[in-house]
Amino acid sequence: MKSIENIQSMGIGLYFCYTRNMKTFEETQDFLRQFYTQVAKTTGGCCGKPAATSTKAEELGYSYEELQSVPEGAEMGLGCGNPLSSASLKEGETVLDLGSGGGFDCFLAARQVGESGKVIGVDMTPEMIARAQANALLGHYTNVEFRLGKIEHLPVDDATIDVIISNCVINLSAEKQKVFSEAFRVLKPGGRLAISDVVATGPLPEAMKQDPELLGCCIAGALTVPEIEEGLAAAGFEKIDVKIKPESRQFIQHWASKLKAEDYVVSATITAIKPIPKQSPVRS
Repeated sequence: MKSIENIQSMGIGLYFCYTRNMKTFEETQDFLRQFYTQVAKTTGGCCGKPAATSTKAEELGYSYEELQSVPEGAEMGLGCGNPLSSASLKEGETVLDLGSGGGFDCFLAARQVGESGKVIGVDMTPEMIARAQANALLGHYTNVEFRLGKIEHLPVDDATIDVIISNCVINLSAEKQKVFSEAFRVLKPGGRLAISDVVATGPLPEAMKQDPELLGCCIAGALTVPEIEEGLAAAGFEKIDVKIKPESRQFIQHWASKLKAEDYVVSATITAIKPIPKQSPVRS
């Protein structure tokens, strides 16, 4: 097998042709982890997702001011929306970002929760963590922390998080129910889930689901809206709401363009609440 550096220099198309030789899902995931290591060392962007510009960020729902407010290189063009638009963050809250990448959403969240609040970013790639930590130092963020870990096994204590955000990451997980259950575990009662992710507009053909290229491009792992609703409900969430963003087809058409990805997936905003346990009536 060619080295990751050689494959990266060839471009994303040839890079992924080698993943088709992977025999197990674990091997593919390891290979993709290596790829995101390389993305962390560059300006970002993959699978036709361009590296960040003010125009591209605005397409995802961010303002020019937001893009300019964070350290250069924090926004890497890897998202599919703006989870903060539905998070309704408040001063003093503790926020957890699943798959925090270069730290862009963490830094925006840090401004909203203020110095009395805290933001934790979790990512499985050491190089992404290192890049985010460097960005935090550059931007003098004292209320942001980055932890190495998997979103299926969060390095976070029970019931310590007010709000969970995530941007185009959960679709990559092979164990989404574990992700939903872990999110539920770490949220405080009454805590909120506010994520942006891709959803399938219908059942994906099995051949697509098994295609490593389409997994890496945030297509093969997309769930349908009913699957997301059922998975979150099974984890214990209530007030589940999945809002499709039809306009997202404009930028998704550049992902795996030969496939016409916009015919299969769209971006969505997904929100849910961890219910507060009902108190038993006090007997006199």
